[in-house]
Amino acid sequence: MQTWGMFQDRSDAGRQLAELVVSRLSHPSHSPGVEGGVVLGLPRGGVPVAAAVAQALGVRLDVLVVRKIGLPWQPELALGAVGENGAVALNADVVRAGGLGPEQLDELIRQTSQQVDEVAARLRDGAGPPDVTGRAVIVVDDGVATGATARAAADVLRGMAAGPVILATPVAALSSSETLRSCFDEVICVSTPVGFGSVGQHYEQFEQVSVTRVRQLLEESAA
Repeated sequence: MQTWGMFQDRSDAGRQLAELVVSRLSHPSHSPGVEGGVVLGLPRGGVPVAAAVAQALGVRLDVLVVRKIGLPWQPELALGAVGENGAVALNADVVRAGGLGPEQLDELIRQTSQQVDEVAARLRDGAGPPDVTGRAVIVVDDGVATGATARAAADVLRGMAAGPVILATPVAALSSSETLRSCFDEVICVSTPVGFGSVGQHYEQFEQVSVTRVRQLLEESAA
């Protein structure tokens, strides 16, 4: 049976997810821990959810801005992903099969990097991303449908030498959550309902999250 509107809003989803994350990560059998780690929300909808997780764990909240690089004539097929500070993760097989020349690929990376930097600057008021080298990272989104954004996030974080990298989300399509286990060290999800539909269908309230709200949450976490 399908379950719709299981979360009141992103704050409610964040509370439920935070309880599960704390329970999972505090279990004696779990290794490694997240001391000194960071919670990264995927803008913009994932940030209010991530805020509750960061608060529950007592770690820093930040954002992870990533963009997938799609083939120009087949955008859903990812050549790779771009993150902040020039972080690039490429899918070598797709790049070869796509037949793109070095100049074409460089231009796609440049355009995508510019988009990433513009979004990040607006969200953080010009501040740079946290150093995740060797640090535990929990990536949080408000839901996972196809998993494309989460895969891009994992690729970028691996390129930045983060580790371990954990994905946490309130709701995900079952097939996507299973596939993403090969990208992340761990996937933590409150619910994987049958007949997933869209992420918004699992929330009673699912308004867009403003840039102002994201910046407010980041400032509150840093205080």
